Amino acid sequence: MENEPNEATEPHESETSESSEPSARDETAETPETEEVPQTEDEVSEPSEPPEPSDGADDTSSPTNPTTPSKLHPLSVAYRTLQQILSIGFLVFLFFFGGAATEGLSALVGIALTVFVALVAILGWQVAYYRRFEYELTGDTFDIRSGVISRRNREIPLRRVQNVDVTENVLHRLIGIAQVNIETAGGNVSEASLRYVGADVAREIQRDVRRRKRALSDEETPDIEEDVEEGERGRKLYEISGRELLLLSTFSIDFRLVAFAFFILSFVPPERFEAIEGVSVSVSALPVVVLGLIVAFILWIIGFGTSFSRYYGFVLTRIDDTLGYERGLFNRYSGSIPINKIQTFTLYENVLKRRFSYSTLGVETAGYSPTQSRQHGSETAVPFAKKERVMNLAVEIDDVEIPEFTLPPKRSRRRYAFRYSLVLGVLAVLLYVADTVVSPPDWYLPLLALPLAPVAAHLKWRNRGYYLGDDYVATRNGFWNRTSVILPYYRVQNVIESSTILQRRWRLATVTIDTAGSSGLRSDDARAVDVGFEDAEVIREEVRDKLQESLAERRAERREKRRKADETWLDTVARESPDARSEEDKHEDLPEDDTEGERKDT
Repeated sequence: MENEPNEATEPHESETSESSEPSARDETAETPETEEVPQTEDEVSEPSEPPEPSDGADDTSSPTNPTTPSKLHPLSVAYRTLQQILSIGFLVFLFFFGGAATEGLSALVGIALTVFVALVAILGWQVAYYRRFEYELTGDTFDIRSGVISRRNREIPLRRVQNVDVTENVLHRLIGIAQVNIETAGGNVSEASLRYVGADVAREIQRDVRRRKRALSDEETPDIEEDVEEGERGRKLYEISGRELLLLSTFSIDFRLVAFAFFILSFVPPERFEAIEGVSVSVSALPVVVLGLIVAFILWIIGFGTSFSRYYGFVLTRIDDTLGYERGLFNRYSGSIPINKIQTFTLYENVLKRRFSYSTLGVETAGYSPTQSRQHGSETAVPFAKKERVMNLAVEIDDVEIPEFTLPPKRSRRRYAFRYSLVLGVLAVLLYVADTVVSPPDWYLPLLALPLAPVAAHLKWRNRGYYLGDDYVATRNGFWNRTSVILPYYRVQNVIESSTILQRRWRLATVTIDTAGSSGLRSDDARAVDVGFEDAEVIREEVRDKLQESLAERRAERREKRRKADETWLDTVARESPDARSEEDKHEDLPEDDTEGERKDT
């Protein structure tokens, strides 16, 4: 069993600056085709040297060694054992102290014996798990061999790897370990998890997977030492400041929960507060308001603490075609977002953020990330910044168009007012009927909110809309928490037009635009809600036509890219030769009619 620090410091002599890298089993036949590959001046002047032989002592712990599998960190045995002991400790406590039959010394002896037996069993299992768990990063796969009783061998193609996330909580950072989760495109759970490796080894795995994926692509692979230095730094796109973190935590409150709390408390009968000393029925409305304010304050404290700990130290960097992020106070997350896997860009703006022109940017990918559930399936790219800066960062990441939304027809606003009035009327009727059985609040109280129905309808109408651009389509929905979804046409998977019975009475429809990362059921999916029948047809036709155009352009770009990749250095020399250049100049000097005639002869 090797020491973990060797995994992070072992040099990678088997990697070269070529655009593709042979694995260990292909080293014996590696040079016959290299003369046909286009080479840069650096490659010609400094050819790659074959890997030097090693004594094999240190290679056993290197996570990127192509011949020897690597092991988990030795401290992972103790940490996983402690986790399982704590998880069953509460059940043991309830078993011995939950009833009156077991008391005194016998209970303590029973607990000690049970804990000792569980500790020995769990420790033995974890030692066996550690000895039987191996992982290996090859030229084109990430291989994992595990299993105590039954063995399981997995080969994860690096082309399918989408994210390599590193998670560290407070205890992880104290003992120097980290958890590595490998996510693939299209998966709804982690494809593989390394629990646990050294913190330096975890970041080395991140860099090596990114480097080898780039080697498998058509891009030119940079020098290893330069790439390692670049991977440690990257180009910083965004870093949250202390002021932005405090404002984000302050604004992170769901006003829908506060309004719902006040709504529920309004149904509390005044007699409930008679038991409170010094409170009479005549002033019973005051405790209701105070209780509502206390509930709102508690919700705000929870939102403040959650947002502060989640986005503390947030940094977004860019390395080639990958976004890297780090964040977290107690649980430190470090991961990557491939730009070519991004499906949608989403702006999150609640009432307070819109009032002060702030916004949050989330990106949705086709795969799964353990931190995505915190933004309904999207990974946060910019947690908090001025809206103009957020949009500029989106443009810098993927040349996103800034949308100018078209509002739904005004008859949809009348529909909202009618619906809100209908809900209040039904609620008043239910309270009137319930008055014969129980003692609810006065049945006419919901009717007092009828004047607010047109105001709420107007606010909802003003915060909806859609946008059809040259390369992007966008939708916007929500008043309390508004979401604006922007997606390129080539990411569209399906366009669905639907309308309910009430929508058809107003000649309205909803157009849902699905991507590979959307479910079609969430509130933050791309939806043009309550648009006219004519507008819905225009949206469907426009999205369909733009989708075909964008796919044709991308296919042409890929064919051109493959043609250049398949072009040998002899083709390059022939194209750049003086004879070829003089032939091109002669064609340029010919009159247009002569050139067309020559094309016909050809």
